[in-house]
Amino acid sequence: MSRLAVVFGGSRGIGRAVSQLLAQRGHRIVLLSRNKEGAQATAQSLPGENHLGLSCDVSKEEEVQKAFETINKTCGTVAFLVNAAGINRDALLLRSKSEDMLSVLHTNLLGSMLTCKAAVRNMLSHGGAVVNIGSVVGVKGNAGQCVYSASKAGLEGFTRSLAKEVASRNIRVNLVAPGLIHTDMTAGLEEAAAVRTIPLGRFGEPAEVAQAVLFLLESPYITGQILLVDGGLQLLM
Repeated sequence: MSRLAVVFGGSRGIGRAVSQLLAQRGHRIVLLSRNKEGAQATAQSLPGENHLGLSCDVSKEEEVQKAFETINKTCGTVAFLVNAAGINRDALLLRSKSEDMLSVLHTNLLGSMLTCKAAVRNMLSHGGAVVNIGSVVGVKGNAGQCVYSASKAGLEGFTRSLAKEVASRNIRVNLVAPGLIHTDMTAGLEEAAAVRTIPLGRFGEPAEVAQAVLFLLESPYITGQILLVDGGLQLLM
């Protein structure tokens, strides 16, 4: 059965892979990005019809509200929400600028709270599923990533708490925590050295994370869970 899936950060990386996989499964996709042209181009490239690309900065509540007003008017009720929008401004805490700290927290944590608030309101009468994208760094911590780690760890607590709040309305909320995945965010890493810390011996691909997201969206008896997709990285952190 075709359902409406809303994917924030859907124009690149993990969000793009999620959008592609959900479209292949026959679902209608609304993907959102700060880059409107990128969102529209990705929407047009997806298999199937009637996909929509919109611009939205998740850190700004008025933009999130406007996006969901458009979705409700033009597309109908939301069945799936995926929060894949995220940024990093990695630095040791003593060298982190306060504006960078706020930017990371507002996008990675507050942004997902805002999108969940809007989507859950839409789902109350018919149920639905949410998958937030966290990070293995949110689970284990990492030097030089204090702020990013805090934003993703906060997302875990938020995911579990929201899962408790909305379970009675048949809305499920889970989190996927990727490790080192081939995306723009990891492009600057020295891969040869990094893979030595991964038991499976390689970086993951966005499509492999998308498979985990799809599993949680479609699994009717799983909620409040944190699923690590990291090639075993957390075993050695």
